[in-house]
Amino acid sequence: MKQLVIFGNTYQQEDPAKVLSLLHDLRQRGLEIAVEVDYLDFLTSGNNREGFISFETSAVPDADMALSLGGDGTFLTTVMWVARLGMPILGINLGHLGYLTAGRLDESSHVIDDVLAGNFRIEERTMLQVACDQVEIPHPWALNEIAILRHDTSSMLDMETRLRTHELTTYRGDGLIVSTPTGSTAYNMSVGGPILEPTTSCLVLSPISPHSLTMRPLVVRDDSEIAVRTHSRADHYEVSIDGEVTLCPTGSTLTFSRAPHCARVIQCMSNNFANTLRQKLLWGTDQR
Repeated sequence: MKQLVIFGNTYQQEDPAKVLSLLHDLRQRGLEIAVEVDYLDFLTSGNNREGFISFETSAVPDADMALSLGGDGTFLTTVMWVARLGMPILGINLGHLGYLTAGRLDESSHVIDDVLAGNFRIEERTMLQVACDQVEIPHPWALNEIAILRHDTSSMLDMETRLRTHELTTYRGDGLIVSTPTGSTAYNMSVGGPILEPTTSCLVLSPISPHSLTMRPLVVRDDSEIAVRTHSRADHYEVSIDGEVTLCPTGSTLTFSRAPHCARVIQCMSNNFANTLRQKLLWGTDQR
């Protein structure tokens, strides 16, 4: 491993000096470091940039690995820019939960040691893509979920849904989440959807505040095509793609399917799904 590209956010609470110390340590290990330009400006305040290469997100350089420094939001942003390149992604948590990351900043040295020694695995995570029949969606890929949400009205949405060209149902409520297994512990879980092991081959449809007791979360194969035509009293409804919102006109149809590429997530060999559930979601913890 010789080249790394670094992504972060400019509103993190962690001391930038600690992050710079990590980057200098990586350089001392003989690694070539390229840092996203806005993040590098944030870390250095425009000074002492010697030895670092900067890049724009529209032109991510070829590298052996992407390093995401932040929380889950930063990790999702990193995925958006590098997943199509097939680049593996390592997350170091500088945020709160850091569910998607491999370790915290205070243990990053050990994590990097493991990665450089080849003591890691790469998990290939299913990603979603979405297309609208009336407008172009600029960044149509998601690692967590794509959600249909209300816009400019408190009235519920009517979402006519087809599964593999067959009529499924019309969901009525505040919205609908189409989630990957990775995203099953995110928005999907908050509306009562099932938790899935992140490397399974399936998708979840979870209604948001459904107007019927018979509308329950549904697990389908990840090679399924899902088409949803949404009706609303407003002129538009929202499509949230891992938190990035696009407006689509009422009456338009969204088509969801598995993306042609996956997210290649680096995990330390000591990390596993069961431990993550216990440590980060307090799975089965008795607080009495």
